[in-house]
Amino acid sequence: MVGGGLGGLAAAGLLSRAGLRVTLLEAAPYLGGKSRRLTLAGQRVDTGPEFLTFLGIWEEYLRRWDGPEDRGRGERIADLDLVRLPKIGTYHYRGDVCSLPVEEDHPWHASWQRYVAMHEGFGPDVTLLLSSDWKDPRIRPVLRRIAGLAKLTAKGYLDSLSWLPDGLREIIAIHALDGGAGPRNSPALYAAMPAVIATEGAWVPEGGLYELVVALAKLAEAAGAKLKTGEPVERVEPGRVLVGGEVYEADFVVSDLDAKRLDALLPSGRASVPKRLTPSGVATYAALRESLPSGTPNRSVLLPADTEKFFAALEAGDEPDQTVVFLNHYRPGEVYPNEKDTLTLQLAVPASGKSYDLSDPLVRRETRRLEGTLALPAPLEGYFEDHLVQDPAYFAEWGSVGGALYGVAHPFWQIGPLHRPLYSERRRPWLWRVGASVHPGGGVPAVLSGAMISTGRLLQKLGP
Repeated sequence: MVGGGLGGLAAAGLLSRAGLRVTLLEAAPYLGGKSRRLTLAGQRVDTGPEFLTFLGIWEEYLRRWDGPEDRGRGERIADLDLVRLPKIGTYHYRGDVCSLPVEEDHPWHASWQRYVAMHEGFGPDVTLLLSSDWKDPRIRPVLRRIAGLAKLTAKGYLDSLSWLPDGLREIIAIHALDGGAGPRNSPALYAAMPAVIATEGAWVPEGGLYELVVALAKLAEAAGAKLKTGEPVERVEPGRVLVGGEVYEADFVVSDLDAKRLDALLPSGRASVPKRLTPSGVATYAALRESLPSGTPNRSVLLPADTEKFFAALEAGDEPDQTVVFLNHYRPGEVYPNEKDTLTLQLAVPASGKSYDLSDPLVRRETRRLEGTLALPAPLEGYFEDHLVQDPAYFAEWGSVGGALYGVAHPFWQIGPLHRPLYSERRRPWLWRVGASVHPGGGVPAVLSGAMISTGRLLQKLGP
């Protein structure tokens, strides 16, 4: 197993549980990939995905890890205590403010209720679609129901809902970024996702999302996998993996690396430079010396005033004038076992491989815009006791070309659960793939699902 991100750990657990001898090699000194645990001013802050959705995917993973005769063992080993967030977030767009789910006293509440009712039942559909192989006949009625959305793209579908208030339509459309593209280039299914997530909930493990990494590592080790960090793979060949002067023999190699990064390690040694990449991000993680005002929500999302211009800039690889800003804020004892406030400030930017800091013009401009929107009495960085910035240069070092969070940009019909990932190749039957760039869109659920499907195919190939 090359790479110890969420996908690699998930695959290692399932393959070990099936009886294979698995050695996982991770270049970094820690497991988790983009999910990492920091300590800032003595406070715990986790990087990477902020919360879990589609809990049915996690439950399906545990079911497969358990097998038919050992129900509940995986859940006991993982020991993951999930807390439901009261809101997906509080959204700001051109002076309009609303939370998802929309509050009962909000002018958009009736429209929101109508929108949610239209997508009733989509949660189980998406869970089944994500976790099932394309050969599974159970997904055929699901595909027919999704085809009933009538429009191909998220934008086309949302534009067809003429009764949606413009502001609410834009707030729903911004979630197309979860697929690594704008609403013009995302399947219509992404226009239904906010309704499903608001209904089924957004969840955070008690202690922080890195607890999911800890849980997957526990499951992999309990199944017999050997997990090794600080092992940067230099070459992947049929029958062996080279790390420094050491050679690991392998009947099969499963890679959790970005697809293009893996290509550079193969015998051909060539990784083509993709023409279009999914976006990257600038994430600032901070421990605060004093608390933010008491009314500051746990999760705030500030949209650009011109969303069309924003998405066009990202897709062209240009830095936007205004971007989408995410602020996650936890007080002492909320999720993390901390004594001080912590926050994460995230900006969507192109996958340029560029380095950013707090003095960068875009970061300063968008931070000032957020401060004004939230009516903060002082500059945000004035609250920081300690902080760390992760940017496209960081993500490019450990992940994809340019720091693209989902790797290469795909056509809209190949994003999320609707595409057929390249889990294996006919010309390299010994090589298999998992991870965010193989199964883009959908965050943690898509990564776990991809690991289940890929390992399922490999085990089927091996036979009983």
